[in-house]
Amino acid sequence: MTDRKGGGDGGVSDYPAMIVESSSAQPVYGEYSVARVRAGLRKRSNWEQLMRFCVVGASGYVVNLTVFSVLVLGLGVHYLPAAACSFLVAVTNNYTWNRLWTFRSQRGHVAYQGARFLVVSSLALGANLAVLHGLVLVGLVEVVAQAIAIVLVTPVNFVGNKLWSFGPRTIR
Repeated sequence: MTDRKGGGDGGVSDYPAMIVESSSAQPVYGEYSVARVRAGLRKRSNWEQLMRFCVVGASGYVVNLTVFSVLVLGLGVHYLPAAACSFLVAVTNNYTWNRLWTFRSQRGHVAYQGARFLVVSSLALGANLAVLHGLVLVGLVEVVAQAIAIVLVTPVNFVGNKLWSFGPRTIR
């Protein structure tokens, strides 16, 4: 028997169950079915949350590019270490604002979510450095290449943080 909060094992979930049309589709990943993904895409709150994530991301974007520009153009630091340093400053900004504003209803233990956020952000940093390096190799100026790389990596960062860093805690 399944309770109305989801979870069937009698445990209490942080999120109420979402009723979706039944689907014979195979799960996309674990418990996520095609029908559940479609239902999530139709949910206005998910789009509002994406907009908040983008606003926070825009502030992190400005922080990242400002620190990056100061390090590269002002202090003559090589662009790859400068990207790592600017990432650390921007990720602190982004974690704080995402925790307090974007995913506030999904707030869990600060260290637990912080560690997960750091893992997702580190993977995003790896992707960013690869794209940045590739764009510099093809001749783009470092600051322009960094601006493009950040934009290209943002969707992966959002999905990772929404589903894992600030995703529902599972009770087993």
